[in-house]
Amino acid sequence: AGIGCHIMALWMDRAETFTQMGGEGVTWVGEAPFVSENHVFANLGDGTYFHSGLLAIRQSISSGVNITYKILYNDAVAMTGGQKHDGEISVDQIAAQMIAEHARKVAVLTEDVEQYKSITLPAGVRLLDRGELENISQEFAATPGCTIIIFDQTCAAEKRRRRKRGQLVDPARRVFINSAVCEGCGDCSVQSNCVSVEPLETEFGRKRRINQSSCNKDYSCVKGFCPSFVTVDDAQLKKSKADFSTDGLPEPLVPAAGHGFNVMVTGIGGTGVLTVSALLGTAAHIEGLASTTADMAGLAQKGGAVYAHVRIAQSNDDLLSPRIMAGSADLVLACDAVVAADKPVQTLMVPGRTAVVANADIAATADFVRNRDFDFRSAQVERAIRLASNPNACDFVAADTAATALLGDAIGSNILLMGYAWQKGLIPLQRASIEAAIELNGVAVDFNKRAFGLGRLLAVRPDHVLALVEATRGPQPEPAATNLDEMIARREADLILYQDAAYAARFRDQVAKARTAGGDGFGEAVAKSLYKLMAYKDEYEVARLYSDGRFEAAYAAQFAGGKPRLLLAPPLITRTDPATGRPKKISFGAWIFTAFRILAKARGLRGSALDVFGYSQERRHERADIAAFKAEVARLCTDVNPANIGLAIAIAQLPMDVRGFGPVKDKARGEVAARRAALWAKWPGVLAKAAA
Repeated sequence: AGIGCHIMALWMDRAETFTQMGGEGVTWVGEAPFVSENHVFANLGDGTYFHSGLLAIRQSISSGVNITYKILYNDAVAMTGGQKHDGEISVDQIAAQMIAEHARKVAVLTEDVEQYKSITLPAGVRLLDRGELENISQEFAATPGCTIIIFDQTCAAEKRRRRKRGQLVDPARRVFINSAVCEGCGDCSVQSNCVSVEPLETEFGRKRRINQSSCNKDYSCVKGFCPSFVTVDDAQLKKSKADFSTDGLPEPLVPAAGHGFNVMVTGIGGTGVLTVSALLGTAAHIEGLASTTADMAGLAQKGGAVYAHVRIAQSNDDLLSPRIMAGSADLVLACDAVVAADKPVQTLMVPGRTAVVANADIAATADFVRNRDFDFRSAQVERAIRLASNPNACDFVAADTAATALLGDAIGSNILLMGYAWQKGLIPLQRASIEAAIELNGVAVDFNKRAFGLGRLLAVRPDHVLALVEATRGPQPEPAATNLDEMIARREADLILYQDAAYAARFRDQVAKARTAGGDGFGEAVAKSLYKLMAYKDEYEVARLYSDGRFEAAYAAQFAGGKPRLLLAPPLITRTDPATGRPKKISFGAWIFTAFRILAKARGLRGSALDVFGYSQERRHERADIAAFKAEVARLCTDVNPANIGLAIAIAQLPMDVRGFGPVKDKARGEVAARRAALWAKWPGVLAKAAA
């Protein structure tokens, strides 16, 4: 990996070394003779290839090492704002150069094979769909010498920019997740590496949802082996019908720029943070004030932090440095609160001086993609920011929630925060100059003005804005239970709908015994795990969760019209994908919902001789898991005491990590089995028997 976007592979356990730009792969020339590994892959961006990466490939070819270069043709220098390359370059030119350099094999992979009908590739260069990446990678890894994969796909961040500017066709297909069906296994994130697949906290654990505002429409997430994914064609995202006005809002007392007013804008890459700094700097210029902006851009695709230093003063003589010095920030606009809690920002803040307006909605980042159970530490983040700032001027605002509900797009959250801060009298600029800067920017002018106004309204009338949000958000996940009794009661009620009252009673009795033996902490762990095991999502349950009204309500709250199609892998008709070894998913149209309503009513067949689905290996494993867990709980109840209660709870919580469907669940079951054996080896009863 070099220093481009592909260096993010270092954070994904996919690379072990990195080099300077243009040195990709050169370290392998020196390493290859001394290690047992026979072949490596090297990532190389098209901009770097044009700059100097061709020389690295030439060295690898000359030295004869076994290496495959994956050249990402993303059509722009997307890392730093989507600029064009320094010179003209195309896929067919790169392919011709690689053939001329005597690469052993060259293949072009693309997301749109049709576009190559008018493009002539050199003889011997294969053209494949990007879905063949795994197969071609394996073939090239087994080929001696230097091989080349040219991956033609415009950077996702650049696609969003072009679609918003009308320069690229915006596909009419969207993706929706039925959160009731979702297991929170994270396989969709594994398949897509996409941060628009976000966490959704529910009573029954962390699920997933698609952030429609930032979705790249790449559709890789649907490869996750899960029946919760729905594709939606020709639907419109519902726009808020809420009407709000800023008429009559008081004009705040705007502070003077004086000898220097310092605003730190923080956020994550790809979310428009630098637009805020540009607007503030432009507005200052319009007013005849001196201003500087120092933008320290993070990685694209929400891969890293962004820090924008904005300094405003009466005279240029007061701005000797474009960067804000330690302990001198007057305002921190925390578009992402996690970044504002980091040391680079914390050192700029002073408790008695620095005001903060922070986004209370924590954004999902690349960390969540890699770790499905990533702890966003919201409480610790807020505490760190409050301790470092002026306690009388530190506000946390649910900006994403308000922007999505009332503006129809979370991208407006940053401008909303700016409007909020301005209305609070924290920005030394006039409203007219800020609105003029928005107009001069020329991008989504009406939308950004409306976002700025919404921020102002939120600062003055928060209750009114909250009421508007609640009126437009549609159905939301049920709030978490406030106590153990309520949590148990909810699960018992759901198990009645899942099967019947007798089935739910067995759950209640087992939990009651565990609670009596080990207390509330142990009882809670048993209740959550036992419910998860007993409510395994077989065909009857998936049908119920699509036909009980919740899916229709959630869909209607987000989309107007459209044609939903479900992506399923029915066990009796699905074939195995030879490339992945997984069952292939099939797309089903509207008729499947009628079939689901019928199938849901047949849940009484579950586990009986007439249950045609119950004979599969997956269903047999799920029923065996219930029996095994009940036996484990009985053993734990026999010997649990204050000295080993922590270990008992750890064992009781293990089923919560067996998530997913089909091969994903099987893999998780195997991983948990090893942890289970290790924990049981520490259990006093087992140790006592071993000693005897």
